[in-house]
Amino acid sequence: MDEVTKIFGENVFNETVMKARLPKETFKQLMKTIEGGEKLDRSVANIVANAMKDWALEKGATHFTHWFQPLTGVTAEKHDSFIQPLEGGKVIMEFSGKELVQGEPDASSFPSGGLRATFEARGYTAWDPTSFAFIKDGVLCVPTCFCSYTGEALDKKTPLLRSMEALSKQALRVLKLFGNEDATSVQTTVGPEQEYFLIDKSVYEKREDLIFTGRTLFGAKSPKGQELEDHYFGMIKPRVQAFMKDLNKELWKLGILAKTEHNEVAPAQHELAPIFSTTNIACDHNQLTMEMMKKVAAKHGMVCLLHEKPFAGVNGSGKHNNWSISSNTGKNLLDPGATPESNAQFLLFLCAVIKAVDEYQDLLRISVASAGNDHRLGANEAPPAIISIFLGDELSEILECVEQGKPYGKHEKEKMQIGVTVLPDFNKDATDRNRTSPFAFTGNKFEFRMLGSNESIACANVFLNTAVAEELSQFADALEKASDFKAELHQLILKTIKEHKRIIFNGNGYDDSWVQEAKKRGLLNLRSTPEALPHILEQKNIALFEKFGVYSKTELQSRYEIHNENYSKILNIEAETMLEMAKKDILPCASAFANKLAKTLELKKAACKDCDLLYESESLKKVSSLASSIYKKTEALEKAVEEAKALASGGAESGKVAMFYREKVFAAMNELRSSADELETITPKDLWPFPSYGEILYSVR
Repeated sequence: MDEVTKIFGENVFNETVMKARLPKETFKQLMKTIEGGEKLDRSVANIVANAMKDWALEKGATHFTHWFQPLTGVTAEKHDSFIQPLEGGKVIMEFSGKELVQGEPDASSFPSGGLRATFEARGYTAWDPTSFAFIKDGVLCVPTCFCSYTGEALDKKTPLLRSMEALSKQALRVLKLFGNEDATSVQTTVGPEQEYFLIDKSVYEKREDLIFTGRTLFGAKSPKGQELEDHYFGMIKPRVQAFMKDLNKELWKLGILAKTEHNEVAPAQHELAPIFSTTNIACDHNQLTMEMMKKVAAKHGMVCLLHEKPFAGVNGSGKHNNWSISSNTGKNLLDPGATPESNAQFLLFLCAVIKAVDEYQDLLRISVASAGNDHRLGANEAPPAIISIFLGDELSEILECVEQGKPYGKHEKEKMQIGVTVLPDFNKDATDRNRTSPFAFTGNKFEFRMLGSNESIACANVFLNTAVAEELSQFADALEKASDFKAELHQLILKTIKEHKRIIFNGNGYDDSWVQEAKKRGLLNLRSTPEALPHILEQKNIALFEKFGVYSKTELQSRYEIHNENYSKILNIEAETMLEMAKKDILPCASAFANKLAKTLELKKAACKDCDLLYESESLKKVSSLASSIYKKTEALEKAVEEAKALASGGAESGKVAMFYREKVFAAMNELRSSADELETITPKDLWPFPSYGEILYSVR
């Protein structure tokens, strides 16, 4: 047996392990819970816990933890050992069903957005049996949900599971109308592509901004960036290849289906893509992937940067969320088949997605809103902040024919004409890809391209699942009471196309004309996080989530508060870091350079009355001018930060504070950076206090 198949999933308490270690009846009951959603009996939990403990001990684990995903955006864990005391000073190793099913971490220090008072510390973690337990760093990790004492969701997993159940229920209603009685559940599946940067640890440690914020707050453009387009899919450097090899091994041990690896567009940028998994598991796996990237990079003397825009002037990093819908019988409900024009079931599910994206475009924009992602949306490597759908030529033509009531003239698959006789023939795809589209159909799935590299994929999929569940619910309501199913189905598809075709756009999303065209169509252009977030509290959105029990109004309000506060905190940390770097490093550097120029100028004047002193005199003027500008802009930023803090401490609404940070603090930061970056371009390397962009981006050789 080769190494990959041998190690794959070796640290996961997966179905194969459970089948081998659990009594047949216990395994059967557990699988009913995992696959059918049946409630788990406590007696079953006790048997599972004991088998899980024995397996973990054999793997060298001494502790267990309820591994959960609070609203910090990262994972959390509190370790407890398996030991239980015995008389005579001895211990035994135990793990009960109660410990497996329920935990009680202190919830007081996690973001709650006002769901409870700070002194109300109790919170609960509850085992999610649909996501396999695993061993990480010698600890048995049990994936769990996290809720407050009063039952509100304090995490990202709970709403995701709720949204998946909602979509499954509504999709099954539609499938039964088409005569599909075999399917008992419908699942959304996701394959999240993960982009990241790798830089040498030595340069990272010399950049205070990278350490504190994950991105460079200062930095002049490198002479060579991504202009030659030679890094994309280029030869992978040996040091990076060694990192990728070790990363794959660690991910495979955890049962993560790491599949594709390559260089991305920007220097030092790379990508990893997995095979599709059920959305809940894909979300868990992506969180683990990001954690492992950082750990493995450290072992190789590198640092993995997951910030959406660590370097200005080159591509930032996204996370493409490849989303589809499948029944438990193996049918992909977004697969057009050979004849999509006559595949009514596919067309109905397609219409549900189109209608969902149009009616809830604000929610999809909010689902990817963050301080980091605001830097890249609309730039050359990311879609614009305007939500639209790319369907491609064939599907667009089919929908147009349906709308106009004319037959679709099916086109034969075109053979690719390359002009080299020895190459085998292959068919041309029905449509090209559109990398400028935020939400693109790519064969049998939709690629939601707006997610930022550092964010959990949970929120985007919660919003998408719930919105599509709502449209399927409306479709099922109409079709279930129809006297003529086929006629009603046709009218439903026709009506949806006519009313929601404005969201379909197959053109260039980067073109300035699209902004104007989108405005004419009535599409939203929410360019920043503070602009987008208030929409989450619109009545239509509250009604959507409450209808399916995905979020309560109070849970939505809490997330609104948390997102705003997080945005403000991030910009405050960045601004404070800029101020420290400007005061302690950049301004002293400017003084030192000016002093050096002045001394040289004085010495040359004394030594040679007729010498050309143009360089020294003009440089001294420019350095002095820039130093003065930096000083003034530092004071302006300091004032803006103080005003923002006063606004927050004065009890201003969180959205108002976030908008102030965006409009005033962020603007002052950009002003300060422009002068500092200009100074860097004329300062000798031995005087400039930080590694340059060139040194950082090409640090891994």
